[in-house]
Amino acid sequence: MELVLATFTALFTVVNPFGAMPVFITLTQDDTADNRNQQALRACVYMALILSVFFLAGQYVLNFFGIGLTDVRIAGGLMIMRAGFGLLTSKAHRGKKVSKGVLKESMEKDDISFTPLAMPMLSGPGSIAVSTGLFTSALSYSDISLILAAIMLVAAVTFFILVFSHQLVSFLGKAGLSALSRIMGFIVLSIGVNFILTGVQTLFSEAGKV
Repeated sequence: MELVLATFTALFTVVNPFGAMPVFITLTQDDTADNRNQQALRACVYMALILSVFFLAGQYVLNFFGIGLTDVRIAGGLMIMRAGFGLLTSKAHRGKKVSKGVLKESMEKDDISFTPLAMPMLSGPGSIAVSTGLFTSALSYSDISLILAAIMLVAAVTFFILVFSHQLVSFLGKAGLSALSRIMGFIVLSIGVNFILTGVQTLFSEAGKV
């Protein structure tokens, strides 16, 4: 249970579905409720599949390019820290940053579930780095199953947040979203620091064995 909670917390804060709410509302403002729900469901399914694939196969892809998991943890930590600083200083009511070109293109699309919702908004570089960094050779099959279950749980909670995004935005308001963004940003920043420290410690440990 501790593994599920730790994985859920790490991924959920980086995925940050609350930051995706304003953009989701903007892109689906002319859709029916059923269509919005379908878009949210597909986006969360895609997100779960993307994160699961990178968790299971990410290390093998990195090995193919000669990149170690330690390198990914340090690089991912820097990326996650940058995202955390962004959440701490951004105006949360505007949501996650999406370029005007992408936003305009998305407004003209019938299906926005894969892009930009699933990727890069929900399963962006930060969440992919976290999911890849979760895999170690010491994991048992039961541990792997629990981590995959945690990924599915993140997707399920994200789905409900997107489905009720209109009500949540109305209830929280700009001040509430801003406060929530800063709380998430602090947690994300802490996760980034942890990734970097773990990677640096592993590097020194490996250097000491040489």
